[in-house]
Amino acid sequence: MKRPLKAEELRIWSLVAGTVHPMPGRATPIPRPTAAEAAVETPACIPPPAKTPSKRPAKSQPREAIDGIEPNRRHRIARERDPIAARLDLHGYDQARARAVLEAFLHRAWDEGFRSVLVITGKGVQGDGILRRQTPEWLAAPHLAPIVAGISEAHRRHGGEGALYVALKRKPRT
Repeated sequence: MKRPLKAEELRIWSLVAGTVHPMPGRATPIPRPTAAEAAVETPACIPPPAKTPSKRPAKSQPREAIDGIEPNRRHRIARERDPIAARLDLHGYDQARARAVLEAFLHRAWDEGFRSVLVITGKGVQGDGILRRQTPEWLAAPHLAPIVAGISEAHRRHGGEGALYVALKRKPRT
């Protein structure tokens, strides 16, 4: 059984709820105070800060984050029931060259009609390699949105933390 919220918890909730933007068609959930809590006066909530418009145009803004691969599809890729059509090893590349090679590789793979590829970034010296951190950001670039459906960390036999499965979207029929 859930306990009723205290006055301080309601105040904190209203601060948090003021910063959340609900999905279209949904309302922000508001907890109902009990009669005892309603008698206690709660301080007014601070309104959220006004959003300032972004300086960059909407089309060039990067996606917030790229979605992960659907769990069933990721499982099929890891078990190689959906074949990994191509592999790219980024070991030895600097950031600029690695990004260019990765983008060219993805465009070729998508043009060939491949549905999943493996990108090997390596883990770096202490497990915090720059290519390992940057690759998901590169894959979330707006110009790759029509190609990349999702990414996920690879299974241990395919490189684990040092590799990514990249699911590609279907190429439109022409």
